Amino acid sequence: MAKGIREIKRQIKSTQNTRQITKAMEMVAASKLRRAQEKTEAARPYSEKLREVVASIASASTGIRHPMLEKRAARKTAYLVITSDRGLAGGYNANILRRVSNELRDRHSSPDEYVLYVIGRKGRDYFRRRGIEIAETVTELSDAPSFADIKTVAARAVQDYELGHTDALYLCYNQFVNALTQIPQIEGLLPMEPVSFEGAMQSYEFEPSAEAVLSELLPRYAETLIYKAVLEGKASELGAKMTAMGAATKNASKLINEYTLTYNRARQAAITQEITEIVAGASAAQS
Repeated sequence: MAKGIREIKRQIKSTQNTRQITKAMEMVAASKLRRAQEKTEAARPYSEKLREVVASIASASTGIRHPMLEKRAARKTAYLVITSDRGLAGGYNANILRRVSNELRDRHSSPDEYVLYVIGRKGRDYFRRRGIEIAETVTELSDAPSFADIKTVAARAVQDYELGHTDALYLCYNQFVNALTQIPQIEGLLPMEPVSFEGAMQSYEFEPSAEAVLSELLPRYAETLIYKAVLEGKASELGAKMTAMGAATKNASKLINEYTLTYNRARQAAITQEITEIVAGASAAQS
């Protein structure tokens, strides 16, 4: 019985240590989530201004042609998949990877019909294990990624479309709703739909021409949308981590209560047995 009690005490201590770790990770994720949301908000004005300028050119000019605006037969489709480098984030990675896998299976009959660009070690390892070729990958992003961190994969994805190596580009990421809810999304990025802007647009004069400015702005605008999706994905990752660690902390507390109840019962049984043995011994001595 004593051995059983010692084992229960070790389980209680081990679970308490685990609860301390998960609680700390929950608090860290909550702090990083606030900073990620602030970074997303800070990046929004640049994206909105770029959108306004592109919309201004589109509305003021007619007959402008650019590869990023032209729809063509989708012989090869590109997917830019955004995942995390680490786990302990609930279903964050599993949800988007399952969604992408279903998309590839349903839309394509051969691996020759698509190409992948992947951000995050989890996504890279997932597709490598399945023998799916990855054209470009970026890993080891910080919790507050800068545009320079994903510039290579974003530029490669956009450039491959411009050069005609791919005929469509989709963004695959988790849309952040709140810490409890992240929605897997697969959104078409290229070819671009006509850009619209709500509100009063300023009048611009372009040098050397609207077409030349648009040819420079469209790739940057597409890369900005990719960066925006990365920030959205990072906020989703931290929200999922905070929720997962919060649930783990609650489960640890529940286990500790159960172990403590079992420990108290075992200890009470041991004390009762000792008293019984003492009484029996005393009675034997008297007789």
